[in-house]
Amino acid sequence: MKNIAVLITMILFSSFGFAQSGAKINFKAADNTIDYGTVSKQNDNGVRTIEFTNTGDAPLIITNVLSTSGFTISSKPTAPIAPGKNGKIDIKYNMVPGPIRKTITVESNAVNYDSGRIPLKIKGLVSE
Repeated sequence: MKNIAVLITMILFSSFGFAQSGAKINFKAADNTIDYGTVSKQNDNGVRTIEFTNTGDAPLIITNVLSTSGFTISSKPTAPIAPGKNGKIDIKYNMVPGPIRKTITVESNAVNYDSGRIPLKIKGLVSE
């Protein structure tokens, strides 16, 4: 009986070690996907704002935002985002007619993604 109590105690204490502490990023876009929908080249400037929240317990630092061809990163946070606070990244697509299937990678100190690298999928359709 004593061995079982010791085992349970060890399991409880070791589970606390798996709780991640640090900055955590949570994007408002469902499934980390920014959906342009079907847009017209004449009526849309291609600018979108990607919003996120630091849901962790440490400042979130966005170190880089990497874009694929066709996208420009207009702005990204330069200062750390405090726990519980929001941030945004502005992107601009060059509005080439046809389907949009791109990925933008956000590099950060977020502990809830492998190496702090978060892929954001961009999809949509640009018509003439």
